[in-house]
Amino acid sequence: MTTLPVAWPARAINDRYHAEMCSHYQAIKESERYQRHFGVEPPADPGKHDIWPGYVGSFIRRHPHADVGDDAVPQQEALNGLFGLVPHWSQDTKIARHTFNARSETVASKPGFRDAWKHGQHCIIPADAIFEPDWRSGKAVPTRIARTDGAPMGIAGLWSSWKPPAGEIVYSYTMLTVNADDHALMRPFHKPTDEKRMVVILSPERYQDWLQAPAESSMAFMRGPQADLDHTS
Repeated sequence: MTTLPVAWPARAINDRYHAEMCSHYQAIKESERYQRHFGVEPPADPGKHDIWPGYVGSFIRRHPHADVGDDAVPQQEALNGLFGLVPHWSQDTKIARHTFNARSETVASKPGFRDAWKHGQHCIIPADAIFEPDWRSGKAVPTRIARTDGAPMGIAGLWSSWKPPAGEIVYSYTMLTVNADDHALMRPFHKPTDEKRMVVILSPERYQDWLQAPAESSMAFMRGPQADLDHTS
């Protein structure tokens, strides 16, 4: 598979995205740990540890031939893709800079996300941690958030595929988010004047349910983290 990462200087990334959610997360480095937790072998090239919009990371989706009745076909597969959804109608991959999060309240109507939502293109984004901006000091302080038990996170997302005029299919994904105004851990993050948001972190027993869920059942999964979290600056 050929992917087309959207590259720009690291400083530009920091300046632009440290104040946004969830624009930065850490992927799982250890292949054995990835496979043990999610039950699927990770892509051969794991990509970078720190992932920003437009970078290549991995996501897990239901295998497109999982229902053929062949035991040799796995139920799920892990693929590499761009962090930031690239819809099939896009002219290029630059849109990934703006489509790394999808609000659950508007995902069904936003042009960049509605097709993936309508067709139930559910995925899980494996992560060791996410980063959110803590504004309580008056400026954005990147803060690492992870599970208290040290286990990987499985973040609910949507995936898409895009065919450039010349070249191979490019896969991409986005993280789904919900309101966090009432969440004890997450509500201190982001500017005081901004709505508080958080990604949807699934419990492991819900992974298969999410990947197999029909589109009309998607909203039932849109809730706050289903795991204990903690943060460090």
